[in-house]
Amino acid sequence: MANSSAAPIMLELVDEDGTTIGTAEKLSAHVAPGRLHRAFSVFLFDEEGRLLLQRRALGKYHSPGVWSNTCCGHPYPGEPPFAAAARRVGEELGVAPSLLREAGTVRYNHPDPASGLVEQEFNHLFVGLLREEPRPDPAEISETAFVTWDELEKRHAVDTFSTWFMTVLDAARPAIRTVTGGAGSW
Repeated sequence: MANSSAAPIMLELVDEDGTTIGTAEKLSAHVAPGRLHRAFSVFLFDEEGRLLLQRRALGKYHSPGVWSNTCCGHPYPGEPPFAAAARRVGEELGVAPSLLREAGTVRYNHPDPASGLVEQEFNHLFVGLLREEPRPDPAEISETAFVTWDELEKRHAVDTFSTWFMTVLDAARPAIRTVTGGAGSW
C-alpha cells in the first residue's frame, strides 16, 4: 500500500527516439493525452515454453484486475531498463528471471477507456525464463497463470487484458521464439 507522505514516483520523459528529455510524476504522465515516457515489459516462460501471465491487483489505480504480460513498469530516472525489469520481477513475483535478454523496443499510445488514463510509452521489451515458483505480491498481482499459445488465444477471447498487451507481445514475438526454441507456436 502506497504511503501518502512518500515522495512522488518519477518517470523519464523521452522523445520519439527514446532519448531522455526530462522527468514527470508517474500519474501526471498518464493523464490524457499522456506524455511519452520510458517503460518496460517482461515476458517470462517456463521450461515447457508456457508464458506466465499476471492479473493485475484490483487495488491498482491503473488497469486494475486485467490480465497482462509477466511484468511491466517504468525505470526510475537514470535507471537502465534492464535493471528496472529485473528489479520489478523480483518485487512483483518474488523471483529472479533466468537468461533475461533484450527484445527490442516499441512505441505506442493506448488510452484506457475504463480509467481515462493513457499509456503513451517508449517500451523496452525483455524475454527470459522462469525456473522458480512465483511468489506474487498481492498488492501488485491478484492471480497468475502459465499458458500455451492456444490457451492464451482462448483466454484473450473471453477475459479482459491490458490495452498494451497485444502490442508488446507482437513486438517481442521474434525474441520469444528464440527463448522458447519455437515451442508453443509463439
